[in-house]
Amino acid sequence: MTSTFVTVGVVGLGTMGAGIAECFARAGISVIGVEAGPEALARGRGHLEDSTGRALAKGRLTEAARAEILGRVTLTTSLEDLADADLVIEAVPEVMDFKRAVFTDLDRICKPSAVLATNTSSLSITAIAATTTRPGRVIGMHFFNPAPVMKLIEVIHTMVTDEGLAEEVADLARRLGKTPVTVGDRAGFVVNRLLLPYLNHAAVLLESGLAGRDDIDTAMRLGAGLPMGPFALLDLIGLDTSYEVLSVLFQESRDRRHAPAPILRERISAGLLGRKAGGGFYGPGEHADTSGTPGTSGTPGTSDPSADGPSPKRVAVLGEGGDAFAARLADEGITITPVEEAEAVLALSSVPVIELAPRLPHPERLVGVHLVGEGVAEVASTVLTDPRVARAVQGLVRAAGRVPVPCRDRAEFVVDALLYPYLNDAVRMYDSGYATCEDIDVAMRLGCGYRQGPFETIDALGLETVRDGLRALYAEYREPFLAPAPLLEQLVAAGVRSFRDRP
Repeated sequence: MTSTFVTVGVVGLGTMGAGIAECFARAGISVIGVEAGPEALARGRGHLEDSTGRALAKGRLTEAARAEILGRVTLTTSLEDLADADLVIEAVPEVMDFKRAVFTDLDRICKPSAVLATNTSSLSITAIAATTTRPGRVIGMHFFNPAPVMKLIEVIHTMVTDEGLAEEVADLARRLGKTPVTVGDRAGFVVNRLLLPYLNHAAVLLESGLAGRDDIDTAMRLGAGLPMGPFALLDLIGLDTSYEVLSVLFQESRDRRHAPAPILRERISAGLLGRKAGGGFYGPGEHADTSGTPGTSGTPGTSDPSADGPSPKRVAVLGEGGDAFAARLADEGITITPVEEAEAVLALSSVPVIELAPRLPHPERLVGVHLVGEGVAEVASTVLTDPRVARAVQGLVRAAGRVPVPCRDRAEFVVDALLYPYLNDAVRMYDSGYATCEDIDVAMRLGCGYRQGPFETIDALGLETVRDGLRALYAEYREPFLAPAPLLEQLVAAGVRSFRDRP
């Protein structure tokens, strides 16, 4: 059955639903927006007016165009007004019982040819469709916030979706100026199935004391090139929302990686839900630093220029790349000496450096340094490192033009310990046949604002580098999800250097 989408209904006009309504109205499609009562409807109207007003103020809309967009949206508190809609999208809270109740009503009200879509970010489309008499006409259409800005739409079909319907909805997404990625019905789909475990892993590492909140955020922004650090992003998404998505993922997979970190539950119980509640990982008087200097919120254990110790005058530099870094320090007036004569020993490495300690005359002077990207240096303290030496090395790193990220001496330190498992998840997703490398890359670039998708990142780093990093992480933590994906092992063994070169 071919669908013609002339009139679209949107149920739920919160920030997300109102944004979806605006997307369709911008594309010249008539929209019927439905809310539960007059107050919620007024808030929905306010969301539409505020969003288009901001676009007008920035010169992205004219007064006439804004009036046309708002004029295409009819607001009501009655689902019965959706009787003639060609497509209805549900955007109510992420609670299965709420969504199933809405779909039961829509199935009764809407004409038989109407397509019923859900904007769920993680729940089972199949389970939602089962409440209707038309499961073949039910589909997922997952927008990203803010909907008028974000270019990705995940189109999710089930095993019983009518043939050709997913393609028609994908064409509709293109009509909205969006890029669709079409996949099957698995919890979290592409973006959240890769993003939320990474955020959860960051929370686990914070709880373990690997590094401080600000430093992990700084490391991932400046070292991995991500738009936001994981804790700033958790606050933006909402800790409760993230917890619910992870719970759905865990219910399906039973993978420990998907089990919500205890620190999330603790903060949620305390009412620390993120920005919407005035505080989450960052409190009301704090902010996620975006200046490139960590530690501005005063979190204990984070890097603070004023806390740097006095620079040691004689330093030994060991490890691959040590000569270049030593030369940079020498330019700053630091004397490079043999290990025996140093006050501080810098071991350039991405793996724990404690094994070097027994061979040193002063093991308390040993500090691991991992250069990440062009602007970050992870400064790792062993169990023997004198804190004063670690602080002094932070100062050296800063003098060398890099932002120091203090952390404990653990495999892959901070950036790679978070990055490599995310890349591994992407490889497993591709190997399962769920989505292509290209679609996964597109989804993560457009859905999360990443500069590169996971497979582009793997190719840039090198398959063998990622494989070896995962092996080191698995050897340290013994978590099954850290073991390199079999496909990654096989490609490295076969001499394949990038996913672009795969057979």
